Amino acid sequence: MCHARSFKTTSCGDSPGQRCQHTNPDLTQCFQNTVLVWVPCIYLWLLAPFYCLHLYCHDRGHIQMSCLCSAKMVRHHFKCWPAFSLLFKSQDIQHHMVFLLSPIIRSLTVILAMCIIQLERIRGCRSSIFLFLFWVLAVVCALVPLRAKIQLAMDEGIASDIVRYLAFFSYFTIQLAQLFLCCFADQPPEGKIISEKNPCPVKDASFLSKILFWWFTGLVVKGYRTPLEAGDLWTLREEDTSQKIISDLEQDWTAECAKLQNTYSSTAMHFAYLQKEQSSGFFLLRTLARKFGPYFLTGTLCIIFHDAFMFAIPQVLLLDFMRDEDAPLWKGYFYATLMFLLSCLQSLFNHQYMYTCFTVGMRVKTAVMGLVYRKSLVINSSARRTCTVGEIVNLVSADTQKLMDFVVYFNAVWLAPIEIALCLFFLWQHLGPSALAGIATVILIFPLNGFIAKKRSKLQVKIQMKFMDGRIRLMNEILNGIKILKFYAWEKAFLEQVLGYREKELKALKKSQILYSISIASFNSSSFLIAFAMFGVYVMLDDKNVLDAQKVFVSMALINILKTPLSQLPFAISTTLQAVVSLKRLGKYLCSEELKMENVSKAPLKNGTFSWKIHFFVDRISVSVPRGSLVAVVGPVGSGKSSLLSAMLGETEKRSGQVTVKGSVAYVPQQAWIQNATVQDNIIFGREKLKTWYHRVLEACALLPDLDILPAGDATEIGEKGLNLSGGQKQRVSLARAVYRKADVYLLDDPLSAVDAHVGQHIFDKVIGPKGVLRDKTRILVTHGMSFLPQADLILVLVDGEITESGSYQELLSRHGAFADFIHTFASTERKESAIQRGKETFQTLVLGDTTNTNLQNMEPVSETDQEQVPEDLGKLTEADKARTGRVRLDMYKKYFKTIGLAIIIPIVFLYAFQQGASLAYNYWLSKWADDPVVNGTQIDTDLKLTVFGALGFVQGVAIFGTTVAISICGIIASRHLHMDLLNNVLHSPMSFFESTPSGNLLNRFAKEIDAIDCMVPEGLKMMLSYVFKLMEVCIIVLMATPFAAVIILPLSFLYAFVQSFYVATSCQLRRLEAVSRSPIYTHFNETVQGASVIRAFGEQSRFILQANDRVDFNQTSYFPRFVATRWLAVNLEFVGNGVVLAAAILSVMGKSTLSPGIVGLAVSHSLQVTGILSWIVRSWTDVENNIVSVERVNEYADTPKEASWSIESSSLPQAWPQNGTIEFQDYGLQYRKGLELALKGITLHIHEREKVGIVGRTGAGKSSLALGIFRILEAAKGKIFIDGVDIADIGLHDLRSRITIIPQDPVLFSGSLRMNLDPFDTYTDEEVWSSLELAHLKNFVSNLPDKLNHECTEGGENLSLGQRQLVCLARALLRKTKILVLDEATAAVDLETDTLIQSTIRTQFEDCTVLTIAHRLNTIMDYTRVIVMDRGHVSEMDSPANLISQRGQFYRMCREAGLV
Repeated sequence: MCHARSFKTTSCGDSPGQRCQHTNPDLTQCFQNTVLVWVPCIYLWLLAPFYCLHLYCHDRGHIQMSCLCSAKMVRHHFKCWPAFSLLFKSQDIQHHMVFLLSPIIRSLTVILAMCIIQLERIRGCRSSIFLFLFWVLAVVCALVPLRAKIQLAMDEGIASDIVRYLAFFSYFTIQLAQLFLCCFADQPPEGKIISEKNPCPVKDASFLSKILFWWFTGLVVKGYRTPLEAGDLWTLREEDTSQKIISDLEQDWTAECAKLQNTYSSTAMHFAYLQKEQSSGFFLLRTLARKFGPYFLTGTLCIIFHDAFMFAIPQVLLLDFMRDEDAPLWKGYFYATLMFLLSCLQSLFNHQYMYTCFTVGMRVKTAVMGLVYRKSLVINSSARRTCTVGEIVNLVSADTQKLMDFVVYFNAVWLAPIEIALCLFFLWQHLGPSALAGIATVILIFPLNGFIAKKRSKLQVKIQMKFMDGRIRLMNEILNGIKILKFYAWEKAFLEQVLGYREKELKALKKSQILYSISIASFNSSSFLIAFAMFGVYVMLDDKNVLDAQKVFVSMALINILKTPLSQLPFAISTTLQAVVSLKRLGKYLCSEELKMENVSKAPLKNGTFSWKIHFFVDRISVSVPRGSLVAVVGPVGSGKSSLLSAMLGETEKRSGQVTVKGSVAYVPQQAWIQNATVQDNIIFGREKLKTWYHRVLEACALLPDLDILPAGDATEIGEKGLNLSGGQKQRVSLARAVYRKADVYLLDDPLSAVDAHVGQHIFDKVIGPKGVLRDKTRILVTHGMSFLPQADLILVLVDGEITESGSYQELLSRHGAFADFIHTFASTERKESAIQRGKETFQTLVLGDTTNTNLQNMEPVSETDQEQVPEDLGKLTEADKARTGRVRLDMYKKYFKTIGLAIIIPIVFLYAFQQGASLAYNYWLSKWADDPVVNGTQIDTDLKLTVFGALGFVQGVAIFGTTVAISICGIIASRHLHMDLLNNVLHSPMSFFESTPSGNLLNRFAKEIDAIDCMVPEGLKMMLSYVFKLMEVCIIVLMATPFAAVIILPLSFLYAFVQSFYVATSCQLRRLEAVSRSPIYTHFNETVQGASVIRAFGEQSRFILQANDRVDFNQTSYFPRFVATRWLAVNLEFVGNGVVLAAAILSVMGKSTLSPGIVGLAVSHSLQVTGILSWIVRSWTDVENNIVSVERVNEYADTPKEASWSIESSSLPQAWPQNGTIEFQDYGLQYRKGLELALKGITLHIHEREKVGIVGRTGAGKSSLALGIFRILEAAKGKIFIDGVDIADIGLHDLRSRITIIPQDPVLFSGSLRMNLDPFDTYTDEEVWSSLELAHLKNFVSNLPDKLNHECTEGGENLSLGQRQLVCLARALLRKTKILVLDEATAAVDLETDTLIQSTIRTQFEDCTVLTIAHRLNTIMDYTRVIVMDRGHVSEMDSPANLISQRGQFYRMCREAGLV
């Protein structure tokens, strides 16, 4: 390097190694005209062929000549002239030919660049990283000659060589302009103009904008000005959509499965290997890697570059410069600038890597969710029984999250050991063999943390996740069966079960967190422990070993680098282990058995053998059904009627034989499956609406009167699982769905059981029977209604899975077999119904109330003016999960910290301050030690210095452990309280709350939000506090070294606050939007899993898959900007942090004369940490604020309306109440919501003890409202109800509900033992339980079960038939044996024989009880004491059945309809 003024006399013949120690550094003119000119040219010429090949292979379309492209070309033309004008000085050319060669090379390179620009335009490349790097290189190389020219012009004047000066300055200006133009992207190619509503700006972003994430700034500014809404978010890029990802992945997955199956032969042993291989999870991993691996590898390349820059930084610390008194200042400034540039490049590569990982993670999540959803549509019944809905939801929530974490941390598994090895290598260079002490420390730390990681993984996976799964499964069942829980007053029993799971979960979490605290303490103290071991060994090995600033602070910088891989490695290992478990769970589910296409084949139906692998078994069935015939299937409960239909649908595993079903199929299941959608959507079920046919279907299925009651008619939304419809209405909607389909074959699984006899007869005549709309279709009808059998073409009698008799009605009667005896015994009353010709009464008189839950009134009728204003709200029932807007309210923080308590929080803050004080003290002590003078080649009192250093570090380690344990325990305390509050709030909510709140929303609160409060909030607080105190330590150290740094730190702090305020507002809202859009995914999954057989029967899989795709994509539209926001913040903040590094370094250079190397080393090495610290503070702060949203969402239900208290302590209710069972209504009125018309109006009646009362009336008459009023499911609007003289409004809900009993229409069982389903409080003896089962005609069935009373019921009791479940409900009532029993058409789902047994049991066992029956079958109440006829909320008639018939009023007309008179 030489002074500028000497370059004229220096030629290329001079020594290239010549260096000068001048205060002004300049390279020789020869170097400037050769190397600096040729480097960018060589780059372009060498790589251009490869780049052109890349462009040739990736054609993105043709870009029209734009203003940007024109500007680039014009500047290139201008650039050629200055390049050639540099030839004009002939004396230089005479001196050496190089001065002629360089401008020619430069001009040719410019022409090549022009050609590349044109090629890029033709191939559709909008932003060129290749040319951007060329111009950066060209500008950087031109800076040295630029400085030399300016210096020379100042010394000699510009006039001496004005042409060359102007040429050079013009050339440099054009280079800068070209670099500037390269920062922008060109217009889209022809034909690829984006037509999306709100496309993602990354498509239009230039290379520079992409690496700095500037394309995201628009959304951040928008989010800062006004809270973001879903409409503000960008549409997903095509490569991120479910359609694109899953269609490609499904092909790979199918190909992998086929390839694997071909590898193994069909032998049993090989089949077991195949199953094991598929379920291992690596099979799935291999498929995902093949799909997403290439893009992931580009991120891996970025992290390798990041590591290279990270290791370069300690090599350019200022310590050599500070120690060398003769070093010129420019060296210091050069090192400071180099440090700044390396730090910036490190940041850029790191965040490109993170962006790639999160993008891959997002795509993996979409892929896995899609595969799980598609699998749930094809999984067979036996495999489906092994996993509950809750577990499937967990697969798409918890397990996909584990895979996303795995994608981010996987590279650390192999990269961290390499980083550790490199750190130790550099440390060896500085400290020699003493570095081995550091290696020994690392080796000691590793096994400890490996052991801790393994223990934690075991705790989390095998214990905590197990209890969490159990808790979520139980919550799912509670939400599905909440009505039964309320009727039976079982909330406390189930609350205790949930809390039992929760306590075990928290116990495992507490152990895990204590282990984690040991791990954190060892890691955060690792830099001290390694330094203490190495420095201790170094000074003790030899007195001549001196610790100077260079050794200490380069070593400390390397040790700080070492901390990152040391902390990442166990976390990466733990994440990998968790991901392996999740992959196994997913692999097991995705490879579980599917329904086989050959279950329903194209051959005659002969000797078909089908089985549900659990209990049902249909054997030796051989029957042929002619086209257009009506086949009735009858038989006792559990005989295999539903299994026969399942066989025809291909739902059961075929053991032998064949089944043929010609044409399309429509299926009506025994328990109606209703979507959370409008009535119309449920009926047309994805088909086009044909008005005339649609109206005809509604009329035939007796739905028109029901639609008149609904506030928006058929546009009214039905709640989840049809919550706001009665059992009969649900069944009729389910039937209407099938009829609307115009299928060839109809499989009807007892669709008339839930409706009353009159509506049933109407539906049979209008739909199923010989004159119905389906008369030309093949109909297979499972029924218990004897009146329909004479009109059947063929009757199949099933007993224990075998057809014992078959033939027409007359044929079977003439055989005088079991069927004929059965008909004569049980069907005498029902046969009358078919014999009686009904007159031409209006349809209204036919449709009697068959409602169990007339919460149709729950929906407010809207006046005409309202209709005009809010037509979209008409008939809206369920409330979508709403995102709150703006920053999280301070109240949420107060609530969270209040649950912990101030007495614990204040000591924690002091403990943090103490911990950081110890850290500051030992670092400052080290700098003083490094500055100690060397006397006779040694330093004095090294033992004392080492002891103090060790003591301070040890104190810090203990404090770290204390703070982390304390915060973890605080988090568990808060989490326990918040979960308890949520659970209490939900269970104390009235039924109307559950009807309007989708279960997906509630499950989301109990799963994802509680998980965030368990782990994420305490984790975020730990990080935030530790980094805030660490930042304070760094600022104190930098200000101690250079107080003038305050002038720079202060404005940087304001800039920092400004950037983060933008970010936090946007990030919080994105977190909320993402959380809100997650609930519909789980709700849809839930719905699909439960209705899979119906979806398959109707062939609607593709439509449901599209709906699932839309929901997942909608969720990802808020997740994608959420993680980009973090990258945007990090890049911007780390540039602020790098500004602190530059400031500390430059101020240290300026204060060289007054500062000691020790304090400079301390300040610079600590300032290098600022970038990371600033980024982590905002990230952890945002994590806390994002996750405190979970506290907000969990707390939402604290303000919703609640039921009255479960029990009143001051109540003096006798233990044996009610002793008589009298019920008195006094001017009783009831309404579903304030402002609505009363559903019951001024009811006054007295029901005497032991009286049997039947309640009848048409839909909406108020029958069920009476029952809801007695149980206080709805509270009285006026008047009172007295039971045994006690006003029920004055006693607790549980005191009331536990003393009276209801047998509901929908039998609900919970997963758990049969005994738990009968007696959850364990209040009865086994003898009493067996007695109740005997009376309910279940004793034989239960006795034959292997586990008897401990028989495990699956979710919803699906391993029992519907009839058996109804009998279990009867057994519950018999066990409770209260003085008041309410029957809500409890025998609809059982066959007539069982029905007769139940009725006789009720008559004998409840003889001394008051019985109220909401009747659909009038024959069941003809011997009752009294009948109450309800009409529009009033009691229209009340007397004994005989008297009412003699009065020839409304009851008489009903009986005549039913053929009873």
